[in-house]
Order: sequence, then structure tokens, then C-alpha cells
Amino acid sequence: MNTSFSPGTRVALITGGAQGIGRGVTDYLISRDWRVAILDIDADAIEEMRERHDPARLLAITASVSDEAAVGDAFKQLEHWQGRLDLLVNNAGPADPYCGPLESLSLERWHHWLDNHLTGAFLCSRAAIPLLRRTQGSIIHMASTRALQSEPESEGYAASKGGLLALTHAMATSLGPDIRVNAICPGWIDTGEHQKAANREAPSHSDIDRQQHPVGRVGHPDDIAALVAFLAGPEAGFITGQHFPVDGGMTRKMIYAE
Repeated sequence: MNTSFSPGTRVALITGGAQGIGRGVTDYLISRDWRVAILDIDADAIEEMRERHDPARLLAITASVSDEAAVGDAFKQLEHWQGRLDLLVNNAGPADPYCGPLESLSLERWHHWLDNHLTGAFLCSRAAIPLLRRTQGSIIHMASTRALQSEPESEGYAASKGGLLALTHAMATSLGPDIRVNAICPGWIDTGEHQKAANREAPSHSDIDRQQHPVGRVGHPDDIAALVAFLAGPEAGFITGQHFPVDGGMTRKMIYAE
């Protein structure tokens, strides 16, 4: 067990932490002296994260959050590594929201979203509770603005993200006052530069892309990471059971067809 960190150092576990928003949050927290464990199903992306960070600061585990046994083993590794947990970020799950016509959506594909987004959050939260109670820690579910509004043919994704919002206020009620539970609803966040090398893309946005957002730009993973850090900190000690859209105002702007 590593006990070399300073008394102010905190420990987070981030699912889906090797790519996309999860990678951005991981990098952000480590840069602010957190120790971070990540779970990700992509072994190549996990290996890249191991190469990016000091092993004293990052524990990278290849695992599926929908696998109950793998989740249990990951939390045992975390406890052996640092002996504590201050924050769980349930971020893992398929990023592509489109399922095709509902009448031809298979049960297997339906479970593709629910098992990874919603059941994965349940399994990881359940495993984290004993550790988080010791530190008066917190849980953040990564939902989506698609839990609040939809595009056609995204039922599996929308249902799983909407379920995370309900899970948030249910857990906040059950686990308080020991553990705070909140959700973030990212909007359009450009994660192209935060993918593994084989999939990495430089940002490229049109004027129309930017104009859809009242703030005048598309989001960046740091926009989400900053809120994660705030919600996990003492300044947010009176906030639980809430969800926070981070979308540059996009869901508040009337957008008409050209």
C-alpha cells in the first residue's frame, strides 16, 4: 500500500478513464496532485495512459464495468494501491448514441448501452461505498444532455443516461450524509485529441458548430474536469442529488432548420 503522498492528496477512480472525457478528467486531476485509478476496456488506450503518467500517480486497469467480478477485482487493486478513495467518477460507456430504428433494435444492442452506462455505474458505486464512507467522499455520474433532450434513434443511450439522473438523486438520498452524489450532463465536448493515438483527431469546427453555442465554442474535456474537481471538493459540500448541464448553453438556445 502506498502511503507516501501528502495529507492533502486525494484519490479518485474514473471509469472509462483512458479516452475521451475520462482521459481529460484523469489528466486534470493528476495535474492537481490527485492519485487516480482508471478502468477502461481498451487495453491499448490503457497502455498509453501508463506511459503518460508516473505509476505512483496512476493505476491503470483494463476491465469492463459491466463485469461484476472484474469490478470487484479492480477495487481490491485500488485499495491495495492507496488504501483510500475520495471520488468515484462513473464515466464509462459507449459514446455513440445512435441505435437505428427502434423497431429493429435488438435486445443485445439495447443492453449494450444499459449494461455499460447504467449497470456499470451501479456495480462501481456499490463497490466504492465502503471506501467512500471512510473519507466522506463523493460520486459523480457522467450523464448527458441527451438525458434532457433527444435526437432520433438514440433510445438506448438516452434511456441509460436518463437512468443515471434518477440513480443520482436516489443514491444521494440513500447515502447521505456520508457520501454526496451528483451528475454532470456534458453537451458537445470535442474529445478528438483525447483518444488513443490510432483514433486521435485535431479539432475542426465550422462557424455553425460554434454559433449553436451561446458561449461561441464547442466544449473541451477540461470544461467537464473543472466541474468534477469542484463537485468533489469542500466548496461543494452542500450540493448533492443534482445534475449539471455543461453545454455552452446549447440546450437553452432555440435552433431552427436552415
